Amino acid sequence: MDLDHFRRTALALPEVTEEPHHHFSSFRVAKKIFVTLPPGDEFVHVFVAEEDRQRAMALEPAACEALHWGKKVVGLRLAVGKISQDLAEELLRIA
Repeated sequence: MDLDHFRRTALALPEVTEEPHHHFSSFRVAKKIFVTLPPGDEFVHVFVAEEDRQRAMALEPAACEALHWGKKVVGLRLAVGKISQDLAEELLRIA
């Protein structure tokens, strides 16, 4: 899945907006961030619950890794060029 497709898919979800967040771009619903795009085109950060993280990492370990914020795990870091379209779209809906 490429970054343009990911962005289109996120923006097609109900009430989603794209806004800047520091040096990242972010996708939000009701001002709550559920995805960030760090600089570059390699990764997407998706904020999902622990069981969704574990399932995604088991399904596609080369494309998914835990996203840490300090000592806390807050979501997934997805490798844009490695993640399957189906899993990426599912994680967007879940987030």
